Amino acid sequence: MLLKDRVVVVTGGAGLIGKEFVGAITKQGGHAIIADIDDKGGEIIKNQINQELNSNQVDFIELDITNKKSIQECIASINKKYQRIDALVNNAYPRNKNYGRHFFNVEYEDFVENIGLNLGGCILPSQLFAKYFQKQGHGNIVNISSIYGVMAPRFEIYDDTEMTVPLEYAAIKSGLLHLTKYMAKYFKGMNIRVNAISPGGILDSQPREFLEKYNKLCSTKGMLSKEDLNETLIFLLSDMSMYINGQNIVVDDGFSI
Repeated sequence: MLLKDRVVVVTGGAGLIGKEFVGAITKQGGHAIIADIDDKGGEIIKNQINQELNSNQVDFIELDITNKKSIQECIASINKKYQRIDALVNNAYPRNKNYGRHFFNVEYEDFVENIGLNLGGCILPSQLFAKYFQKQGHGNIVNISSIYGVMAPRFEIYDDTEMTVPLEYAAIKSGLLHLTKYMAKYFKGMNIRVNAISPGGILDSQPREFLEKYNKLCSTKGMLSKEDLNETLIFLLSDMSMYINGQNIVVDDGFSI
């Protein structure tokens, strides 16, 4: 029970990876808060996990990570119930309807909006939760980045598919890694740690041709399953990593080497 009684907020907790994180936190004895703009999905996942564990370790709070009032109300609600918040996992990934176009088709307005939604939507919660952590005397932030925040895209594996690496994605994920270091340094003396996880690709109904090319570049398994990040997250949230700060852990089965 590495997270016994700890309260961990997971933004985007109703999503593909977020749901796995929530389950992993509760299995280690923690209280997981699904903080997501998807109220229906969040409630469903909360009920599912609580039923599976026969417990009430999962809560749901509707949250807009780009809205200061929404975040403040989220923090106040959690504090009222638990009198503590131990960690924030910045996992949400909001984007507009034009996100993901190929390079020459990206409009300036869309680029700016998506950077604001996602990178701004990480910084705003980090600001407000860090203020709470500072008053509390401790805190922990884990940012979810990507291997394409670390390395240049391998565009050749997307040939003959409709897929690409979005321009916004590369800018957001690389920016997030440097902001991880920035925050870790800025919070020196406040007992607030900030680290990042950079996953490789996660299985999500990608075309077979793409998966074959991707997997050839990996060491053993190939593209990861959604639960393959859980142990790394638990490590960063637990006391096992208490002296790790400002770092990025790549989990990609060797794709990036």
